[in-house]
Amino acid sequence: MATIITMPRLSDTMTEGTVATWLKKVGDKISEGDILAEIETDKATMEFESFNEGTLLYIGIPEGETAPVDSLLAIIGNEGEDISALIAGKSTPATEEAKPATEETTTAPEVKSSETTTATPVAVASASLPKGVVVVTMPRLSDTMTEGTVATWLKKVGDKVAEGDILAEIETDKATMEFESFNEGTLLYIGIQEGNSAPVDSLLAIIGPEGTDISGIAENYKTGGAPQAPAATEEAKSATAEKAEPIVQEASTDGQRILASPLAKKIASDKGIQLTQVKGSGENGRIVKSDIENFTPQAASTPTTEASASAPAKTETETIAAPKVFVPAGEVFTEEIKNSQMRKIIAKRLAESLFTAPHYNLTIEVTMDEAMKSRAIINSVPDTKVSFNDMVIKACAMALKKHPKINSQWKEEAITINHHVNVGVAVAVEDGLVVPVLKFTDAMSLSQIGGSVRDLAGRAKNKKLLPTEMEGSTFTVSNLGMFGIVEFNSIINQPNSAILSVGAIVEKPVVKNGQIVVGNTMMLSLACDHRTIDGATGAQFLQTLKQFIENPVTMLA
Repeated sequence: MATIITMPRLSDTMTEGTVATWLKKVGDKISEGDILAEIETDKATMEFESFNEGTLLYIGIPEGETAPVDSLLAIIGNEGEDISALIAGKSTPATEEAKPATEETTTAPEVKSSETTTATPVAVASASLPKGVVVVTMPRLSDTMTEGTVATWLKKVGDKVAEGDILAEIETDKATMEFESFNEGTLLYIGIQEGNSAPVDSLLAIIGPEGTDISGIAENYKTGGAPQAPAATEEAKSATAEKAEPIVQEASTDGQRILASPLAKKIASDKGIQLTQVKGSGENGRIVKSDIENFTPQAASTPTTEASASAPAKTETETIAAPKVFVPAGEVFTEEIKNSQMRKIIAKRLAESLFTAPHYNLTIEVTMDEAMKSRAIINSVPDTKVSFNDMVIKACAMALKKHPKINSQWKEEAITINHHVNVGVAVAVEDGLVVPVLKFTDAMSLSQIGGSVRDLAGRAKNKKLLPTEMEGSTFTVSNLGMFGIVEFNSIINQPNSAILSVGAIVEKPVVKNGQIVVGNTMMLSLACDHRTIDGATGAQFLQTLKQFIENPVTMLA
């Protein structure tokens, strides 16, 4: 089935994007993780990955052209599939045949990109800086980002920097992202050291002509960490680079160059993985982050060092964790684990929610016998897989349409009632918790909900979610039933007014028609913001939700 790919919203202020370069042409086979195109936004030029597999059937925006967010960018599907109906639905005509044949435009957008994005990181007027000097500030890489952490510097003071070079990897509250340079010159100064955090727009670096006097510039900015003198920074980074280089090789034994993203190289270096042993799944065999994270060393593979030859193979968890320390019995031992940016944001947001919104919880027990029968029948259909969580999400979406006050948002001036339903689904990931959003959930079928949740959850765990896929929720569902948790209360995911906590299905004695029989039940707990939802309103919502879940056929009406 063909999939429409739209112009993504790659920054919080982006309203339109320009296709700088197409890296695929109509007729090419597409794999998940392949780079489709380079998109120029108001802030940067970013690689746009495909999250689908198939054949590129249509290109809607040729190189160099600009289109609003959500415009038809491309269509991916099965080779030979009829997509005329999908093309007819787009607003701006574009020819698919002309796109792959046009190669002359490849370089033109790059020049334009350089001109339009060079000024983005500059925090002071160019007139106040020496000629050719550019101040690069901490970028705002997601809509909720207020500060960022420099995970890794890929350049050191004194290095030559070309347009498009990766300067650093920035950890936000949602992901670790590569940060490109949109300027050429020499890296003259680093303002935020590795591992340090700083607010958005803090001084990140200074780039300019080699030997330029930049004294006094750094003092005009506040940074998240104590800036080192350029010479000291260069020495420290040189030492790090010398350690890393023997581990991460960019050429194989036969002399062929190995293609790998900077982030993949960094993770491989940290884990002691030889890139020659890893098979890349990206464009032209390019090794990407997920390839390193999913890599399992072969038992017969050649060890990289004497130490690795004698040591047992490490699991991924052991590699990521700090080295185990032997502690004799009876001794007190503690360790500190540095908080990731995601963990800091989780702590901040949930504390704000709990301490600002007057929470209260309503709990109801739901009989699941009919739901279990209905699910078995639904899943008997080929290529269909629906979970109980999918059924709860569908029931929530329908109940929210009947009780819109639950689907609300508190503001000091007024309460906003959302008449569209976007259900956020809490997903546990390695560093914490993310909430991908199912847009217009009430219009989705059970199978569509199931497929979307599996896709979003899988990409969330691989850190492949786009920021736009975690925005705009009006209600949230959190399920711990798969861990055997019978009942729990969640903290509201603001600006939502409510969150539903879903427990495990329990087989136990129940009373039916005056008789004690064996039944299956599930506990649902609704956390409400008392500023927007009164107790009776929340109770009525739970009653409706209970009716839908206990009688799944009503969700098909």
